[in-house]
Amino acid sequence: MKYLRHTYCLLSLIIVGANESNGQQRPQYTQYVFNNYLLNPALSGTENSVDVKLGHRMQWSGLKDAPQTSFVSAHWSLGSDYLWQNPLSLPRESDNPMSKSYMRHYTSSPAHYGVGVMAVSDRTGPISRIDAGMSYAYHLQLSGTNNLSVGTYIGLSRISLDENALDLETDGDPALSDVLATQFKPDASIGVWLYGARFFAGLSVQQVIPQVLAFTKSSNYKQGKTVPHFFATSGYKLFLDEEISLIPSFMLKGVSNLPLSVDLNVKLSYKDQIWIGGSYRKSDSFSGMVGFNLKRFANLTYAYDQTTSTLNRVSNGTHEIVLGIQIDGAYQVFSGGRTWR
Repeated sequence: MKYLRHTYCLLSLIIVGANESNGQQRPQYTQYVFNNYLLNPALSGTENSVDVKLGHRMQWSGLKDAPQTSFVSAHWSLGSDYLWQNPLSLPRESDNPMSKSYMRHYTSSPAHYGVGVMAVSDRTGPISRIDAGMSYAYHLQLSGTNNLSVGTYIGLSRISLDENALDLETDGDPALSDVLATQFKPDASIGVWLYGARFFAGLSVQQVIPQVLAFTKSSNYKQGKTVPHFFATSGYKLFLDEEISLIPSFMLKGVSNLPLSVDLNVKLSYKDQIWIGGSYRKSDSFSGMVGFNLKRFANLTYAYDQTTSTLNRVSNGTHEIVLGIQIDGAYQVFSGGRTWR
């Protein structure tokens, strides 16, 4: 029985993410500021383009069975209302939609709807999780240059245990006699997003549907559960001159019974063609980021995290790479991102 209890206690610790550096049940991202859609469904359809992102994250490289996360996401606006110099419009050939002069005449976009899809695969040791679903958002036009959107995400989570990856002290441990290797759980999140030409601010909650998490059919070991994850973020774009911009931002993450997580970020961009950035996550890591845009259709970004917690004794840091593609279906051309990206 001691092996039975030991095994399920171990699995419970893994599934609830109860460790000092990443005390959350959902994947952690460094470059979320360039793809807040992963955390907030209210971004669905923010601009008049299909915003596609593909990414992979290798957390704590060098550490056996460390978290590995891959994701793909896409979201776009619905309807055909386009106004000049707002998120739903395309600039003329000679315009730079990220420039200071372009934003001087920026206006809020008309009220519209947005939808999106995403899939996230996350694996830590013997536990793997796949989340997939769809999002919907409504964007309200405010006066002047501002829009407010409200969105929701509905999906399904597949959570699995690889029995063969377990290293047990005794072969045939009774802990695996009634193991529940795969289970499916409904998932949902909600969010709001306020944005303009040069700023953004958002609030969101993931895992709003409480679920029991256990890898056994025995009622004696069903103590694991999902908890809501709260996110609050904001940023502002400052122009140092016509060609150089600076975007400071922050994010607060809250999970029940865990300390508040604080992220501070900054991005320095030149002509919106190449940029560098940095991030600090309190009591966890420092990060360096770099990226470049390929004309008006794609961008490639990379981030490296240097762990500052005690995990740095066994970890070689974290690597994260993201490929972004902007597809404008209405004009049948590729269009780069704009506003505060």
